[in-house]
Amino acid sequence: MAKFPILNRQDAKQRRKAKAAARPAADGFWDRPELMGLVADLLFVFAVAALSYSAVLAASRLPFFPLREVVVLNAPSQVSRAQIEFAARTSLAGNFFTVDLDSVRSAVEKQHWVRRASVRRHWPDGVALSFEEHVAAARWQTAADQWVNDHGELFTVPPTANQQDLPLFAGPEGSAALVLARYHEFSALLSPLARTPRAVLLSPRLAWQLRLDDGLLLELGRDQPKHPLQERLARFVGTYAQAKARARSAIGAIDMRYPNGFALRPGHTEKGKA
Repeated sequence: MAKFPILNRQDAKQRRKAKAAARPAADGFWDRPELMGLVADLLFVFAVAALSYSAVLAASRLPFFPLREVVVLNAPSQVSRAQIEFAARTSLAGNFFTVDLDSVRSAVEKQHWVRRASVRRHWPDGVALSFEEHVAAARWQTAADQWVNDHGELFTVPPTANQQDLPLFAGPEGSAALVLARYHEFSALLSPLARTPRAVLLSPRLAWQLRLDDGLLLELGRDQPKHPLQERLARFVGTYAQAKARARSAIGAIDMRYPNGFALRPGHTEKGKA
């Protein structure tokens, strides 16, 4: 027959406290159902996201969305059809969803006469292409295949390009935009004489030289606050007709670097020579 201890109420209470203190704490992962539920929810969300990504990736690789056409949104004037076809052939890969649009854009912008290109997907089986062409403003003297566009940027032209009617620019590296701006300024100042610059040259020392469409050479020198180029050119425009009438021979060059006058140098001028 089992024997049970006989305890009073106070002894029983102390015994229960002792047993509770001896029992290990229930703070492990498996003893925390709320934490287990949270982890299970996170795993479920991750699994759904992974399956969705895998499904989209698999669908994009299926041969259901092949690229079939390149749509040119603006009619080119300088860029040829052969250039566009070459750029498309060397850069288009994958299907409608996987095609690398940046790669296509880069390939198009490498073609002659293309200044900037934009490429986007064209549903359901193509890409749409639009681009801005260079507008030639001048030839650049330091390189036979480089011209200046109307933004003052240098760009490369094909060896067969020939536009000798464009003016000739020259200057230190990075000066194309400045030379273009001066060209427009000088052209406006020379308009009363019905003359235009055929060459605008900037030396490494930042001295300016103009060759006009009648062959006359103007030495303007460096721009100075006390004697700006505009003042020198205005003086030339105001006195050239009188100086030409009084000259005993053809004027080949005029040195405008003097603050209050200019010097004439005789020479044979050739119309249109740059």
